[in-house]
Amino acid sequence: MKRLDKLTVITMTLLFLGVALPAGDAVGQTAKDLVGTWTWVSVDNVRPDGTKVQLYGPNPNGVLMFASNGRFFFLQTRPGRPAFASNNRNEGTPEENKATVQGTLAYYGTYSVSGKTLIFKVEAATYPNAEGSEQKRSITLTGDQLKYTNPTPTVGGTAEAVLKRVK
Repeated sequence: MKRLDKLTVITMTLLFLGVALPAGDAVGQTAKDLVGTWTWVSVDNVRPDGTKVQLYGPNPNGVLMFASNGRFFFLQTRPGRPAFASNNRNEGTPEENKATVQGTLAYYGTYSVSGKTLIFKVEAATYPNAEGSEQKRSITLTGDQLKYTNPTPTVGGTAEAVLKRVK
């Protein structure tokens, strides 16, 4: 009887650990694992020739927020964008407007996770062409670091981003 009890305890322990402690690359594969606020560490565009361009500079600003109800908000900004001389956003010069458009991206909508794929359904965006789109990102979550790859950014190439969780 003691042997059966020990065997049962060992089996139950192994089953529990197998469920409670998923494999490293399985972590972050559910939407609930992403809930919270994330800040950008890096945002790189990888060109077809392999060169990397930091579209938002070496220290990108902004947040990516995931709510528990399946909604998200995404904001990227390049530090050092020029202020509008007129101090009126409706009276920017062509150069000021261009720097703002090229140095800022924001959108919101709903999100889901399927396997290792994050899916954004964009409702509204500063880039109008993204509105109504479904965008997929390959993701890896390790602790408080989220990495994702966008295989089809609008600027061409491939986008690679690293974010850290805000505590």
